[in-house]
Amino acid sequence: MAKIDPVQFSREVRQEVAKVTWPSRRETLITTGLVLALSSLAAVFFLVVDQIIQFAMSWIFGF
Repeated sequence: MAKIDPVQFSREVRQEVAKVTWPSRRETLITTGLVLALSSLAAVFFLVVDQIIQFAMSWIFGF
């Protein structure tokens, strides 16, 4: 079994974090805006589709 060394683990974590390429503030804001816009677009799309299906079902079954 491998020996657990917290100091070695901390060093390895720091080395791995140093390799990470962090996005800039601008990139983060742009991608956040895109996620919000596309989520809103999907919500509106499904709302419209749901309303169409509801109308079709009420027309078919005469409710």
